[in-house]
Amino acid sequence: MPLNLSLMQNNITRDDLDAVIKHLQQDDPILTQSKNVQAFEEEWSEWLGVKYSVFVNSGSSANQLTLAALRLHYPQGGEIIVPPLGWVSDIAAVIQAGFTPVFVDIDPQHLGMDTKKIISVLNENTRAVLLIHVQGFNALTTALLDELKRRDIFLIEDVCESHGATHKGLKLGNFGWASNFSFYYAHHMSTIEGGMLCTNYFDLYQTFRMLRSHGMVRESSSDTLKNTYEKQYRDLNPDFIFAFPAYNVRNNEIGAIMGRNQLKRLDENIQLRNRNFKLFLDHLDVSKYRTDFSLEGSSNYALNLILQHADIPFTERLMKRMSDEKIEFRRGSAGGGNQLRQPYLIKIMGDTNQNFPEVDHIHFHGFYIGNFPSLEEGKIIKLCNILNSVE
Repeated sequence: MPLNLSLMQNNITRDDLDAVIKHLQQDDPILTQSKNVQAFEEEWSEWLGVKYSVFVNSGSSANQLTLAALRLHYPQGGEIIVPPLGWVSDIAAVIQAGFTPVFVDIDPQHLGMDTKKIISVLNENTRAVLLIHVQGFNALTTALLDELKRRDIFLIEDVCESHGATHKGLKLGNFGWASNFSFYYAHHMSTIEGGMLCTNYFDLYQTFRMLRSHGMVRESSSDTLKNTYEKQYRDLNPDFIFAFPAYNVRNNEIGAIMGRNQLKRLDENIQLRNRNFKLFLDHLDVSKYRTDFSLEGSSNYALNLILQHADIPFTERLMKRMSDEKIEFRRGSAGGGNQLRQPYLIKIMGDTNQNFPEVDHIHFHGFYIGNFPSLEEGKIIKLCNILNSVE
């Protein structure tokens, strides 16, 4: 019998659905953005440890709004340091906001950008470092934080795949000018579709609130800001003053209800995922697969399977065996591997992927396999036995 291991099991439970149904059974339930959205934002901020959060319709929208807000700081543009391993929306948001992406190779121990390589490319045109915490790993270092502070360069954290991961005991998402989270179906918790922007800066929080909803000033929670606009634009209806050419990326009450309910068990689920990953690494053949990941502060998202050596025939045999066993996998790990090999970037930047050996190794010889709280110990050990048996 094949193993039959799916990439993800549905993490929306009967209890989550019952909470939604209870809301819908009211005489006149509100479904658009309202009190549950506000409550979810407040509860998420408390869990994460930040001052402000803004709930949106996806992690990709969170990326886009963050870069749009950064462009308001730097209308002349500039450079953003980004990794070639991540999701397309991070790099797309950089390009769409009119910035130039500058790529830095990854550290194989945590799959995020290598700190020394980041620092080596910082210059007077660098506006921000967009650090992606890939698949539950912590990519932050104190050396990077210190250097960015010294140079007065913004840090943006993409924590879409790493809810609850920490650096020096503090949850990721607390260290940057802004941080982004995703609540997509396959992530640590789900609101069906959804994302969150987080910050400790009041002015940025107000900007996010307005950018989320057409740029409308009335979406701000600051009476001072609203009064300033109303006095300056007396010829306009105060309910329809648009500060920015913005977006409509609001979420809704159903997503917020699910998020509030799932947040109650997030910490427990993180512990189960980390347990699974450690069990996986403990049973892999270290002569064939990498197991020396940096696990301090991690909040695992996937079972990372990366070959020790760039062996194409072995990789092909491994993929065939996983397919035969009905083990669902993703080659290239996060986002399909090296983004610089994707047509959308080749059209803009040309063929520039030859200088990134670490991410290219992941691209051709790295995979992720599903890790979820309900994954049984016996299935993990059987999975490892199958992987180890490939010759």
